[in-house]
Amino acid sequence: MMIRPQPLSRRTVLRGLGSAFALPWLESMGAAPEAKAATAMKAANGVSSASPTRMAFFYVPNGVHMPDWRPETAGALTSLPKTLQAIEPFRDQLLILSNLTQNGGRDLGDGPGDHARALGSFLTGTHPVKTDGANIRAGISADQVAADALGHLTKFRSLEVGCDRGAQSGNCDSGYSCAYSSNISWRSETVPNPKEVNPRIVFERLFGDLNADPSDVNAWRRKRHRQSMIDFVLEDVNRLRPRLASNDQRKVDEYLNSVREVELRIARASQPKRTDTDGTPDLQTVSMPSPVGIPGDYKEHIRLLMDLMVLSFQTDQTRISTFMYANEGSNRSYNFIEVPEGHHDLSHHGNAAEKQAKIQKINTFHMDQFAYFLNKLRSIQEGDGTLLDHSMIVYGSGLGDGNRHNHDNLPILLAGGGSGSLVSGRHIEYRNDMPLNNLFLSMLDRMGVPAQGVGDSTARLHDLGM
Repeated sequence: MMIRPQPLSRRTVLRGLGSAFALPWLESMGAAPEAKAATAMKAANGVSSASPTRMAFFYVPNGVHMPDWRPETAGALTSLPKTLQAIEPFRDQLLILSNLTQNGGRDLGDGPGDHARALGSFLTGTHPVKTDGANIRAGISADQVAADALGHLTKFRSLEVGCDRGAQSGNCDSGYSCAYSSNISWRSETVPNPKEVNPRIVFERLFGDLNADPSDVNAWRRKRHRQSMIDFVLEDVNRLRPRLASNDQRKVDEYLNSVREVELRIARASQPKRTDTDGTPDLQTVSMPSPVGIPGDYKEHIRLLMDLMVLSFQTDQTRISTFMYANEGSNRSYNFIEVPEGHHDLSHHGNAAEKQAKIQKINTFHMDQFAYFLNKLRSIQEGDGTLLDHSMIVYGSGLGDGNRHNHDNLPILLAGGGSGSLVSGRHIEYRNDMPLNNLFLSMLDRMGVPAQGVGDSTARLHDLGM
């Protein structure tokens, strides 16, 4: 019998015991009345895509080795520098932006503390108050300006993740509170948004049912260590299938398989007590008690968090996210890439070629992981393009060269299509000391968030595209 596809709401959720799986974009969703209305509204505002636009901010600590980061000339990107080689396949969806500055990171009479100020000012465009007490103050970060305007449209207003736990008090950098070194996202001038570092907790937030009956949640918790979360929604999946055309059925299967794959990797990181004959963790015997769930392998930790970010975007559970590879000033060792020294120690290289080469290896490792994230976004079809086409992803640091502790000419790139609003494949050189927050203000426009300014922004960057 031929299946007659039925219009499906973008808000359709697969529910089961204590679980709620938002669906990815399906062709049948484009025929729903709300989708048609959204398409018409976007077209009236000059936006070419009916899909929502997402924004994310990736932060690396301690600056980078700029000679291997910055292209030699402005204009079309015909090739990429050494450190950026991993993202060569995405060259036509990159904007490398030089001479952007975060003035709030400078000392401005406050003396040492460049690492704390680098992160505290990165998305806020403000100069953090120098204190290690309770009177912390920075500013509302650009991601939270967007979350204030758009957060009601999604399950989560924003998603903050990272690999290093952060303290919210104490002295971490020359009299600056650890809150500045640990948090990139600030909900208000005095309230940072702590990041989640445990992939297991993020997973259960994304796929747990926030509105479930408490008794269901308790039953779910008792069974959770024995079953996949997908098992709890299979009944709903089977009810949905007859409403879907074959392409959408395949897309749902691919989505559930990707969720399952992430779940298995979290199980492996959590407590691999026994494996099946094929070497994969057996969810019948692998329990995942909190807070277990953080891989010992740094690369796997990064990639699990990235995969969860992609799933949150794919299912429209949030449109705004931040990711921190490590806290600012991190002295993490990278022995697994033959760099046993601490990152922060190496960043004070004193122009020693050997140390600079090791910094470049760390920079390359970070960029390799970013390429993994971009590839995930590009692999997911959504409406008239891919998830990458419908995203704006900033990658950068609040320091230029870690040895100089400079806050000008920061390493900043913007990836993605911005739903057709960006003209990419270029290296743009701005005048010296162009405020970084001018970029964020321009991105907010493309998110449909009207803002007079954000932090120390002075104008929009009109040469980013349409």
